[in-house]
Amino acid sequence: LTILGGEPFEPENQAVLVGLLRKVKKICPNKSIWCYTGYTYETEILRGDKHTAFTDEMLSLIDVLVDGRFLLAEKDITLLYRGSRNQRILALHGKEKGSGDPALDTARDAIREITDIARGDSMWK
Repeated sequence: LTILGGEPFEPENQAVLVGLLRKVKKICPNKSIWCYTGYTYETEILRGDKHTAFTDEMLSLIDVLVDGRFLLAEKDITLLYRGSRNQRILALHGKEKGSGDPALDTARDAIREITDIARGDSMWK
């Protein structure tokens, strides 16, 4: 399931969305939930004015968060699951690699590669 459009983390949307996410996880516990947001995870969602009484529960129900505004100047059509280089794929929760969910496995691989590049351990140097 992918949550996007409008803005999922806009405070007035969170109360409604958290109820939907609860129902999805109850009915389909193995369903991966992805969420796209124009906000940044650390500064606007966790600590900024977009954090509400529902934010932490929403984040606990989302497996993969793609954060950051789409920037035309950063557009890159070769990227998987995002449109511009400034956007990040954050695997918050979910199944372990090899779970049979190719999209989630790909996101986890991307996060590992980003981490390796940051450490200087990537084969893509």
